[in-house]
Amino acid sequence: MLIGVISDTHIPDRASEIPEAVFDAFRDVELILHAGDLTSPDILTELKTLAPVECVQGNMDRHYGIETPRSRLFEIESFRVGLIHGEVYPRGDTQQLRYLGLELGADVLISGHTHQPFIRELEDMVLLNPGSPTVPRLTDPSVMVLRIDGEKLDAEIIRTGAPVCRSLNFRR
Repeated sequence: MLIGVISDTHIPDRASEIPEAVFDAFRDVELILHAGDLTSPDILTELKTLAPVECVQGNMDRHYGIETPRSRLFEIESFRVGLIHGEVYPRGDTQQLRYLGLELGADVLISGHTHQPFIRELEDMVLLNPGSPTVPRLTDPSVMVLRIDGEKLDAEIIRTGAPVCRSLNFRR
């Protein structure tokens, strides 16, 4: 199964649209997992033109009143894939993420929140973060593509080019 993984789109609060490179990267996916901080449900509608979408709530989604689960667990082939936003401090702390994954019973834990992509193999779990395609932190914009085939999982971070910035025309 080919899965697109995305997080921290922040549209329209910090960016105006999903970059076209995301649609190119997700062209053949069968499922899209969004690790939160949509900030608008319209993003789900856009992504659903490509494949079914599953999403969890990010810290900013609560601010905007978007009601989605805080965590999800999926059985995909031979893997238990957990999906969370990953609000841990310090951001991206692998020990805390691992504990959250253990609570879910996940073999693979997908999180966002850091706006920085990573792939970490631990002794009992794989931690994945697709970064952000619109507002990355100290890195290029990115998404991730997973290929799960039986007992094999391949994860690839895909750089999606320059971020799309939101403009402001303010007058008094």
